[in-house]
Amino acid sequence: MIDVEEHARRVETDGYTIVTGAIAPELVARLHAEVTRLHDALAVTPAENIFEGTRTLRVYNLLARSRVFEEVPVHDAVLPVVERVLDRGCLVSSLSSITIGPGETAQPIHADDQLIPLPKPHVAIVCNSMWALTDFTDDNGATRLVPRTHLRDRSPELGEAHETVSAVMPSGSVLIWNGSLWHGGGANTTDAPRMGLAMNYCAGWVRQQENQQLGIPRETAKGFSPRLRKLVGYGLYKRLLGHIDKCSPVDLLDDVGPRRVVGEL
Repeated sequence: MIDVEEHARRVETDGYTIVTGAIAPELVARLHAEVTRLHDALAVTPAENIFEGTRTLRVYNLLARSRVFEEVPVHDAVLPVVERVLDRGCLVSSLSSITIGPGETAQPIHADDQLIPLPKPHVAIVCNSMWALTDFTDDNGATRLVPRTHLRDRSPELGEAHETVSAVMPSGSVLIWNGSLWHGGGANTTDAPRMGLAMNYCAGWVRQQENQQLGIPRETAKGFSPRLRKLVGYGLYKRLLGHIDKCSPVDLLDDVGPRRVVGEL
């Protein structure tokens, strides 16, 4: 078992934490194989901008693509920490793979919540994680972090130079950080790709980065566990936000009669 309180404390003070050896090697192997398969099946090519990377392969909306990814959002070595940073009403914001190829340059330093028009610093509204499906090293693109910048009163300016620390971690580890923390993917100067999963969460009252309800086929979502259903949006926040005629959206997912769960508005 991981020390949830200690990891949450590190996120609160430093802006990030690393859960070493969080993911069983067998699951890491299955996830790695499935991402590799999707690269071929979808004929994935790099983007043409410096933020996504010109030598980086990304696959989005992974919950709609394979059942193996259903194990990621609800993992018991990660989700409890996220729930402490946000709360149990948090949502899946996005789930994607990021494979930094040889020769990739460093990603610009940024904050994941910098598009949200709220004065900083503010309460945590985004909590993201990076699953290492290969070793993350200084040379192959390990995420670069600017500790304690989640406490600053602004987001970084594009092109600013910063002193960073690298999230060096072995395969099977997970980096978790506050979405206000300044960070970016590293450069890959090796001859092998660095593969990770970006498992991102947001507060239950914040709009998700990827539209989970439309992006995930309804028949696929029907097969999700009760917790995963709520995480992708088939539930209510504080027994109110997200209702349909005072009923939970999960009733529509299951094609059952509406059950009123919201009081007078």
